[in-house]
Amino acid sequence: MSTGLTPKGTQDVTSPLIPDDDGVVTLSFLLLPDYGMVSLMSAIEPLRIANRLAGRELYRWQCLSEDGQAVVASNGMALQHHLPLCDIPAPRNLFVNASFQPERHTAPDTLNWLRKLRRRGSLLGALDTGCYPLARAGLLKGREVTMHWEAAPVFQALYPDVRVSAELYEIDRGLITCAGGTAATDLMLHLIEQHAGPGLCARICDQTIRSAARPPSERQCQSLAQQHRIHHPRLRRVLELMEHHLEMPLAPETLAHRAHISLRQLERLCRRYLNASPSHYYLGLRLERARQLLRESDLSIAAVASACGFSTASHFCHCYRRRFGLTPGAQRREAA
Repeated sequence: MSTGLTPKGTQDVTSPLIPDDDGVVTLSFLLLPDYGMVSLMSAIEPLRIANRLAGRELYRWQCLSEDGQAVVASNGMALQHHLPLCDIPAPRNLFVNASFQPERHTAPDTLNWLRKLRRRGSLLGALDTGCYPLARAGLLKGREVTMHWEAAPVFQALYPDVRVSAELYEIDRGLITCAGGTAATDLMLHLIEQHAGPGLCARICDQTIRSAARPPSERQCQSLAQQHRIHHPRLRRVLELMEHHLEMPLAPETLAHRAHISLRQLERLCRRYLNASPSHYYLGLRLERARQLLRESDLSIAAVASACGFSTASHFCHCYRRRFGLTPGAQRREAA
């Protein structure tokens, strides 16, 4: 019975993975403090299962840290064995694994190391918020990436020259980015299918109690309509418009026009399903985004106000205080 495996010592031409000289693919994971362990395990387990089902070594993996010391994950746990970057000068397939506060955890020497890898033609990847060090190293300008949905607004504000998608994973010319979490399994299943064939990928899905790998276009999180359990098609359209126009908010009349309803009908729908006027609900979305930016970025208060659709910082501060009971400046000091 065929397993769909590529013959030993060869590589599927559609796969972006770069094999070692012996034909085995080694994936290296650079772990940054507070990284998401769920992302790491979700990436490694399909590789382990692939080797077992194939009856031979198709994939190797190794965990790296900047100094070779154990790195504590966001769950407070740490793996025992890490290799220092100086011992692995040129990994061919590297994934940066980060989660909380990634911009605070990358040394200048590591950024230079990432730049050298790009010049040498290594495949670079990122799990969860691993795009941050790649962006700081100047390796993502003009590229399209994805990351965990919660981190995307702050990243986009800090790096406007990088396109951020909502995909589960993106594969773009020697660059692979993934939203993290269990989406890392979907990414690895896709890479295994390209490299070793669909037969092996299907058997891995059986082993992990999955019907199939999710396509990259599947949503990372629930939409506003799903959160509120709203099925009215016109109001769903309005919430979608609000969600995608926080920086340049649309007037209620524009929302109603694009949803093909009257302004009065829009008001009635929002009162019925959201218990708020369209303007009040929309303002709440923008202020929640502002709070996230204040907590997780170093953007100035004026820049946060602009990124959330406020024409002046004073108006932003007034609305913010009414909503949360403290000023944006106090919010930032509290977060610090």
